[in-house]
Amino acid sequence: MHLVIGNKNYSSWSLRPWIAMKHMGVPFEETVIPMALPGTKAAMLAHAPHGLVPVLKDGDLVIQETIAILEYLNDRFPDRGLWPADLAVRAKARAISAEMHSGFAALRRDCPMNMRRPVRKHIPSPQAQEQAARIDAIWTESRNTYGAAGPFLFGQFTAADAMFAPVVNRFHVYDIPRSAVSDAYMATMMAMPAWREWDAASRAETWVIDSSEVA
Repeated sequence: MHLVIGNKNYSSWSLRPWIAMKHMGVPFEETVIPMALPGTKAAMLAHAPHGLVPVLKDGDLVIQETIAILEYLNDRFPDRGLWPADLAVRAKARAISAEMHSGFAALRRDCPMNMRRPVRKHIPSPQAQEQAARIDAIWTESRNTYGAAGPFLFGQFTAADAMFAPVVNRFHVYDIPRSAVSDAYMATMMAMPAWREWDAASRAETWVIDSSEVA
């Protein structure tokens, strides 16, 4: 398998399938395409017709869109538990993942993912604060309801954790208010070997995207 991604410091969508594949133990090659450069679009178009990353290639098959990549990985490796086994719990995990996929635009805009940003308080817009509170509620409810079997949102690591991984970085580096339950969940995510590998690689990058460097 071959995963095409953007800068590890900034590319929130790329982190999601990458951390899932690493945690699942799926071997893959990766290509990193620096974003926001004159040749970025052409380089991405060489891998996918929509000219965006991430893109997963499995032989001749090209899968675009993060949520579709995660679903493909679940189908391809059904024994790896990328979604909860229980039907009702799986539906809940998919629902919050879909909410993450399509929503929270103000928080994304005000607090872009930036792995190497020093932890520093940032006050986002009222709309972004409202969205952050919703995410805090999702994490708290998921942990309290489904977390008895492990430290992730649904006990064991699932695609839902992959979908919320970039928000863990946002809450951490911008010092977003959250519950003690959410704080413990974030610590679990940031302690993952896959997280630490991604974080170390992001700090070794030299590319800077000014629009993502929020004071």
